[in-house]
Amino acid sequence: MTGIQWLTCDQFAPLVGEEFQVGVAGGSRTVSMVLTEATEGSEPGGTGPDGQSRRQFSLVFRGPGEPALPQGTYVVGHPGLGRFELFLVPIARDADALQYEAAFA
Repeated sequence: MTGIQWLTCDQFAPLVGEEFQVGVAGGSRTVSMVLTEATEGSEPGGTGPDGQSRRQFSLVFRGPGEPALPQGTYVVGHPGLGRFELFLVPIARDADALQYEAAFA
């Protein structure tokens, strides 16, 4: 993977409303999703590889209604952040879209 190795809410908060590309079908194609929320909690999170700390946070993405992606790890890309892996969980569906969450401890 290229890009960020230790993700924080501060890296995503300014990107709410922007489009991300999520690799599907073994990475042979992508699905566009919009970051709709970047929420930092009050609880401390883990410690990164260089000793840096962060608070727990979550990201919510809005993607197309089809294809419905199962819970799993996906390669995600953004022009400003590069490519990285996220574990996405489908959390809601409406008539036009699905929402997915990535949670960080």
